[in-house]
Amino acid sequence: MLKSTTCLATALATLIATTAAADGEMNLYSSRHYDTDERLYSDFEDATGITINRIEGKADELIARMEAEGANSPADVMLTVDTSRLARAKEAGLLQSIDSTILEERVPANLQDADNEWFGFSQRGRIIFFNKDKVANPPATYADLAKPEYKGMVCIRSSSNTYNQTLLASIVTHEGPEAAKSWAEGIVANMARDPQGGDTDQLRGIVSGECDIAVSNTYYFARAIRKDVKGLSADRDIVSWVFPNQDSYGAHMNLSGGGVAAHAPNKENAVLFLEYLASDQAQQYFSSGNDEFPAVEGVELADSVKALGEFKADDVNLSEVAKNIPEAQKIFNEVDWK
Repeated sequence: MLKSTTCLATALATLIATTAAADGEMNLYSSRHYDTDERLYSDFEDATGITINRIEGKADELIARMEAEGANSPADVMLTVDTSRLARAKEAGLLQSIDSTILEERVPANLQDADNEWFGFSQRGRIIFFNKDKVANPPATYADLAKPEYKGMVCIRSSSNTYNQTLLASIVTHEGPEAAKSWAEGIVANMARDPQGGDTDQLRGIVSGECDIAVSNTYYFARAIRKDVKGLSADRDIVSWVFPNQDSYGAHMNLSGGGVAAHAPNKENAVLFLEYLASDQAQQYFSSGNDEFPAVEGVELADSVKALGEFKADDVNLSEVAKNIPEAQKIFNEVDWK
């Protein structure tokens, strides 16, 4: 496996080098809003001579824009966060299948669309955080989080949050809709407050004392390790964490990924850009610049990410999880998860 990865990395470097004088452009529609991604774009431009023209916005806005533009859309690549949005773009006919040995072999199979319409490039574990001074026996699994003993203790985001939609869809995939509904009912009963804010706000809830347990993606906490995050970093020593389900299927991983637009006017450049995102160099930027887990195996982690410790990640096929997102939303509505 290591030998194959090394060969592919070399092939990718060669591919980028041979296009250095190609020039041209590539139109990127991105809902990734991280300043650190600037390095990804500038290094690609320097290596290839291809200019990246960016349109940035919220994922739903970009999807709506591409739908309105139709066959006249200038989009070459769509980058977004979470499997649910990638699945939505595919279902809307906004992406196309591509043939890339580099992507198919570099990106783990469970992080690829079954039809090669999207690929994952970075991951965030959706795990359980808790106040270690107040919670002697933290939940060890997602199922435990719904137990009555944690009533009134849990901070978690709304049902409209894509991270939660994909988490619940993964529970549907593993355990079926009835078990997933029972879990969602238990979480609603255990909420310390109505859902509000983003993942960082759930972690701040632990610091402020509003809740003793929170569900958040790992990179929000890793960021507070790497730099100062108001309302979190100064008191993060009271926060500990659990990677759930280590004796079963592992911790759920949210995905950031992208695909080539259905009507891409610069398809070759678009594919090359996605292949670049799978390179060791780009994968390291995802970790060091934004505290994420790389999608490609064997890539060095940033110190802030290493600090979270080793764990077993759920390797469920995210194409299968994506199919259960509508069922997850139905369950959220049925249990009145706000």
